[in-house]
Amino acid sequence: LQKELLKYKQEARNLQGIKDALQQRLVQQDASVLQLKQELLRANMDKEELHNQNVDLQRKVEERNRLLAEYKKELCQKDRHLQQHQTKLDDMLRQLSEASYQQVDLERELEHKEALLAHCMKREAEE
Repeated sequence: LQKELLKYKQEARNLQGIKDALQQRLVQQDASVLQLKQELLRANMDKEELHNQNVDLQRKVEERNRLLAEYKKELCQKDRHLQQHQTKLDDMLRQLSEASYQQVDLERELEHKEALLAHCMKREAEE
């Protein structure tokens, strides 16, 4: 009986050692699991922050694209106005050029008539 008792005591000590080793291993695994949970939580928080930043950046891009479209529209309108004014300016320059030519013709005609008048006056004075 004593041999059996010693055998069972030895077996109980062995089992206790195994149990202690397993408990220690379980504590280490629990610590690892806790650390992994913390890392997962941190990663999820980082992921959420990145998602929020992405949403914010997309909103800013959409706002800038909207502003860019407005600026392009304004620029097109200003280009049209500029083209209209350029056309009017070209017409006015053409009219001014025509008026200049007419003025030169009228001045020549006036000089010619003045010369004729002077010639006629001279002839009349001679007669």
